[in-house]
Amino acid sequence: MMEKVRFATVGTNITNTFLKAARAVPEFELAAVHSRAQARAEEFAALHQAPRYFTDLKEMAAWDGYDAVYIGAPIAFHYEYAKLFIMHGKHVLLEKAFTANADQARELIALAKEYKVLLMEAMMTTQFPNFFQIRDNLYKLGKIRRYFASFGKYSVNYDRYKAGILVNTFNRDLCNGSMLDMGVYCLAPMIALFGKPQEVKAFGVTLDSGVDGQSTVIFKYPEMDGVNLVTKIADTYLPSEIIGEEASMVMDHIQKLQKIEIHYRDGRTESIRVDQPEHGMVYELQDFIKTLQQGQLESVNNTHQLTLDVMETLDEIRRQVGVKYDCDGSR
Repeated sequence: MMEKVRFATVGTNITNTFLKAARAVPEFELAAVHSRAQARAEEFAALHQAPRYFTDLKEMAAWDGYDAVYIGAPIAFHYEYAKLFIMHGKHVLLEKAFTANADQARELIALAKEYKVLLMEAMMTTQFPNFFQIRDNLYKLGKIRRYFASFGKYSVNYDRYKAGILVNTFNRDLCNGSMLDMGVYCLAPMIALFGKPQEVKAFGVTLDSGVDGQSTVIFKYPEMDGVNLVTKIADTYLPSEIIGEEASMVMDHIQKLQKIEIHYRDGRTESIRVDQPEHGMVYELQDFIKTLQQGQLESVNNTHQLTLDVMETLDEIRRQVGVKYDCDGSR
């Protein structure tokens, strides 16, 4: 059993948050960071005390000084970058959304099995202790009739976009629509708890850049339904909820899951939350390392099947909303 896992990282935006969280995981060791710009690579390495930095991704993939890589690049590059590292025998923790579409996800998963490396989606919400509290307390709700999740925030870059500046946040070439960027936080917990839906009905607001600014999605299950409301072009303050015949479970924020209460029909209220640190990415990293240390090549929480079910559902949502990326091919 290895005591530490040596990591390299790709990207500097969300990766900055990831590395702050990693400080709380003693089994994590930072071996190198990557940024395409020399000055940014030097600055980022100094900030996080990385012993080495790279500006050439192929050079870093070929280096034997680390065991695993965390990829926090834009979604459009997930497939290409993950494939490169897998084929160099590196374990890969790949930021959400896993890939731009399900075809890419299937190929990466098959490749990881071929090269016998661990490949896991860095979906933090389904790794939270409070997510497991939700799962383990569902029986208290009686027959479940609806899952409702809302996640929306007016992007800090939306005013610049409306002024005619093509910012990364709404760039079609980076696959930065609202469902891939934010909607996964609503969708992944639903599928993890209740499985892949039977039917999907999706509507959305497509921006001039070709990405979805917001989406409304309805899901059909055998005896229940689901609703996801996602937006990057407005603020929303609605909590999320799982509704049963005997009680309803209210979640303050579907991405963070800091407050969870069960409201019973007889008027009682029960809090089922447990404490979670501010840096929620701690749990995905702990699970990734634990999986490696146990000699397994697939997480029992963020499974390959969960990732595929989410990506296939996202593909259908985008098809109905009318968002298509170049990498989607003829589908």
